[in-house]
Amino acid sequence: MSHRIFSVPFADIYPHYVTKVERKDRTVDELHTVITWLTGYSVEELNRVREDKVSLEEFFAQAPALNPSRSLITGSICGYKVQDIEDPLMQNIRYMDKLVDELAKGKVMEKILRD
Repeated sequence: MSHRIFSVPFADIYPHYVTKVERKDRTVDELHTVITWLTGYSVEELNRVREDKVSLEEFFAQAPALNPSRSLITGSICGYKVQDIEDPLMQNIRYMDKLVDELAKGKVMEKILRD
């Protein structure tokens, strides 16, 4: 089953992430740090995928190096426990949402980046 979110361009959700973290006095650099930790994209590559309107499905399929420690991300997002989501793509999307939430909630970077 393909979810509608899979075809949404990363560029469409990115501004929401920026707004969310800046509203809580966190920076775009910190946002980039958590996204690059998760995906292996450089900041330049993140800019390119935004410009190219790459879908979330393509964004994760083309990710240079999905962090193996992402499986340590636990907790609920949108009413679902991220560790229990069976679809790998949906789980990766929710991992990213969870990292952004933790950043916005003021969690220290060392705890967000589970290495």
